[in-house]
Amino acid sequence: MNQYIQAKQNDFSKIIDFFKKDIAGLRTGRANPGILDGILVEAYGAKTPLVGLASISVPEARSILVAPWDKTTAKDIEKAIVAANLGINPVNEGDKIRLVVPQLTEENRKELVKKLNEKMETARIALRQTRDEIKESIEEAFKSKNLSEDDKFRFIKELDEEISRQNDELKKTKDKKEEEIMTI
Repeated sequence: MNQYIQAKQNDFSKIIDFFKKDIAGLRTGRANPGILDGILVEAYGAKTPLVGLASISVPEARSILVAPWDKTTAKDIEKAIVAANLGINPVNEGDKIRLVVPQLTEENRKELVKKLNEKMETARIALRQTRDEIKESIEEAFKSKNLSEDDKFRFIKELDEEISRQNDELKKTKDKKEEEIMTI
């Protein structure tokens, strides 16, 4: 692998990781504690991530249990979950909050797949932008006579192969998530 691709390898990893985290929040027919990851709760005078205030478990396939460590924050946690607009209504049981994940309709599934495809396209755009930056660096090195024409074309070919691999990784991740969404 050439030095231009190696210099941006970290960027590729960040794009793929962000995509994986981004789609983890898309809800499937099964309970997934990942849908609560981005929720911030107004507690103790500051916004705190939900995972810092409670333990989250999945006791059954279609329910999530949120058990606050400090029972006085239960109302704040419930309010934050409602405000997150997840399509799931929390049930406050006093010392814990239960979220029952409703069965997805065919229409909901198709809408989620549409969102998934939009998120994938955003990730692919980020990959293309990184590719363009690398290609520009290669072109600059060629113009300043630091690179032979053969090296320039070889590096660009390697770049295209790397981008193809990264796109395949995105597609595999997307296909797996789409299968989860469409499974009844």
